[in-house]
Amino acid sequence: MSVTANKPLNNNKKKNKRYQVKGRQVTNSAASDIKYLLGDRPRRDDLLIEYLHLIQDTYKHVSAEHMAALAKELRLAMAEVYEVATFYHHFDVVKEGEKTPAPLTIRICDGITCEMKGAKSLKQELIAKCETGVRVISAPCVGACDRAPVAVVGQNQVHKASTQSVISTVNAGNTSAEAINYIDLDAYQANGGYDTLKSCLNGSIERSSICETVDNSGLRGLGGAGFPTARKWSFLENTPKPRLVAINADEGEPGTFKDRHCLETEPHRVLEGILIASWAVEADAAYIYLRDEYPHIRNTLLEEIAKLEQSGLTGGIELHLRRGAGAYICGEESAMLESIEGKRGLPRNRPPFPAQKGLFGRPTLINNVETMFWLRDIVEKGADWYQSEGRPHFFSLSGRVKEPGVKLVPAGVTANQLINDYCGGMEDGHTFSAFLPGGASGGILPANKGDVPLDFGTLDEFGCFIGSSAVVIFSKSDSIRDICKNLIHFFEDESCGQCTPCRVGCEKMLKLIDKPVWDKALITELSDTMRDASICGLGQAAPNSVLSALQFFTEDVA
Repeated sequence: MSVTANKPLNNNKKKNKRYQVKGRQVTNSAASDIKYLLGDRPRRDDLLIEYLHLIQDTYKHVSAEHMAALAKELRLAMAEVYEVATFYHHFDVVKEGEKTPAPLTIRICDGITCEMKGAKSLKQELIAKCETGVRVISAPCVGACDRAPVAVVGQNQVHKASTQSVISTVNAGNTSAEAINYIDLDAYQANGGYDTLKSCLNGSIERSSICETVDNSGLRGLGGAGFPTARKWSFLENTPKPRLVAINADEGEPGTFKDRHCLETEPHRVLEGILIASWAVEADAAYIYLRDEYPHIRNTLLEEIAKLEQSGLTGGIELHLRRGAGAYICGEESAMLESIEGKRGLPRNRPPFPAQKGLFGRPTLINNVETMFWLRDIVEKGADWYQSEGRPHFFSLSGRVKEPGVKLVPAGVTANQLINDYCGGMEDGHTFSAFLPGGASGGILPANKGDVPLDFGTLDEFGCFIGSSAVVIFSKSDSIRDICKNLIHFFEDESCGQCTPCRVGCEKMLKLIDKPVWDKALITELSDTMRDASICGLGQAAPNSVLSALQFFTEDVA
């Protein structure tokens, strides 16, 4: 767009000379592209991330021209669109004059399990052998640790990847999300699915009865914090309506893939739990925030939610599926709310808490996928059943074991039991030496703590916790130093950068543990600062592995 000056700036310029308005202008071609992509979709700013995905999926990058056009279409400032697009790993932002990325991207997971299974050498080999038009980059944990090493070719995960298997996948053009076998709506209903929800909706079950049952069962949040579920529900009592529910399906904690298992096998058990919880707290809508590394699950949920709506089984409760964009910080509940609203995933200062002012400023209940998975059984079979079964839940097992995977076990299981009774023992030639009891955040324990029950609160005396129940097993062939470097590097890369203790602390910690001899006093001082002053759990928990190493593996780091 340009304007015509009313008079020349000096006597040498013609009166009809046109001057360009300052700032980035929207080209006609970019505007047409965005209008076509959006179609009749609503022009709302909370859908910004969804629309950035449309651009990325279509053009394999997000150009400055398309961002400008999207900003105009959504009536947002260009700066707002740019800051959101550049915050998330999965958007390849291309500025004016920059080259576009290769048409095909291969992401090599560099999570702790993939690293111990040879991800670094796999990446180097692929860089050397892949032809022009293919980009090979590293990626944080993609939630498939039981099948490490993992390469993501487009949207297709290549499990137990080798150079040849990845190249074969590329040559075959297999870049779409994998298909999965799961219990669909018809099969789920044939086994009593949604009968409990129907009993809620027709008045056969009272809200107070469900809340009491859940409370007596001892069901906790199974995403990491372990907060009592019924108590969290009670926080919404007497709050103004409308109310919302947000389901955290962004399990980015390295070593964690149990929510993936729940959604891959029985998505309707999770969906029924979500609808029951929404009904129990009198919420009008539920938002499911799914990590972008699970495109196959997204396809499944879109299909099955549509079936639910067509069947009239939702009881008037709206189900919305929102797509993450590659940011571990969005597993923090308030950062997730920001992302659902179409913003950068920056944790909020609290108070106010989500139950008072959450998603879109409304009272919001936030629960985990696995917590919702167990809800139907608890309501149908009773609190005593859940207690008598040992409060069962899923553990993600990976590392140096023969049979890694998701294991259904009672609370209080030990690491030795997991290895020997559920995983077929250690891999041949490996001797158990250490383990992560709760993913990257939960600290590191030596093998001599392998008989300590793994449950909420049982590891407090060691400065550790089970968190999301992600257990990674190490052997004597694995270096404690290298493990800590991998974990701290992850936190450094995933820090949202909002607060100095976390942003700078992770960077400084990585430098301190890279030295031949670790300075225990300085590391402890830095850790205390990060724990005391970081806004959210990322910065507060990031030092745990290093502190555990100083406590239990002095000979390896001194």
